Amino acid sequence: MNAMMRRVVIGTAAVSMALSVAACGKAGSSSSDSSSSSNKSIGLLLPDSVTARYEKFDKPYFEAKVNALCSDCTVQYANAGADAAKQAQQVSTMITKGVKVIVISAQDSAAIKSSIQSAVNKGIKVVAYDRLAQGPVSAYVSFDNVKVGELQGQALLTALGSKATTKSKIVMIDGDSADPNAAQFKAGAHKALDGKVNIAYEQSGLWKDTIAAQKMSAAITQLGAKNIAGVYSANDGMAGGIATALKGAGISGIPLTGQDAELAGIQRIVAGTQSSTVYKAYKPEADTAAELAVNLLNGKSNSSLTTTTLTSGSGDKVPSALLTPVSVTKANIADTVVKDKLWTVPEICTAAYAKACTAAGLK
Repeated sequence: MNAMMRRVVIGTAAVSMALSVAACGKAGSSSSDSSSSSNKSIGLLLPDSVTARYEKFDKPYFEAKVNALCSDCTVQYANAGADAAKQAQQVSTMITKGVKVIVISAQDSAAIKSSIQSAVNKGIKVVAYDRLAQGPVSAYVSFDNVKVGELQGQALLTALGSKATTKSKIVMIDGDSADPNAAQFKAGAHKALDGKVNIAYEQSGLWKDTIAAQKMSAAITQLGAKNIAGVYSANDGMAGGIATALKGAGISGIPLTGQDAELAGIQRIVAGTQSSTVYKAYKPEADTAAELAVNLLNGKSNSSLTTTTLTSGSGDKVPSALLTPVSVTKANIADTVVKDKLWTVPEICTAAYAKACTAAGLK
């Protein structure tokens, strides 16, 4: 091969290799890189993995709805693991990735304010999901949280029946004050309970079953096992810890509320160790959040979805979409969570609950 031909062959090979490398680089790009360049990336930040709903329902429902509304959109997901500092870092990561909209359920609504401001400063729109975060939020979707508390309180009164008197001692285990919803649940519950029963002990369980169990044990020590007529628990996770503490103290047959319609909570209702929960249908909430996010990404109005306005802890007026919660007792499990396919009868009625399910008419 002469020198000229050698140069042609080498040059051709070099061009071929360059094209091959470029093609491989494109195929190997991450979804965040490609979505950033196409301006179709949405960040989803959820607060913890202890609460069953977020990983099992909210995340997949949200992703499915985004894909249905926007076939070339991608969702970047992160879970804070109940760590507010970690969630702040996750917002920074989303900014770096170039997402155009962030949907966030704040682990700490006040602490996340500066992170949200940073995102907005970069031109990113923020949707508050389930919990109203502080800062310049473009939209908020959740349930009527005061109504949730009212439903919980009323369910407790209904379960107490004739024992619902001003002398009846009630224990209240509230949620984490870092979550703005907790204050609304508490306000709604007090609206229903105040003047009708005696709130003899009230503490925060921080949304943790272990802390709730400790608080319940302290209440039993303070009030006496025989003097507690019922227990308000702000959610099902804490109700699990409370139920364990009640059983350990030999207390049974008293009302215990909850929230979120978690499988364990529904099973306790069937078994009679929890009297009620509040069902907040996850799919409509996640679907609405996805629609809000896609509209913001595409510069469309959300006025048909955000039919009310709420004021956050930072004083920001936030266009809001509020959905309707439903109280669940043994009597309407079939017509609520089973009908909506949140849980199936076989999932609820495992061997340990088979007899109780039969008695409750779940087949």
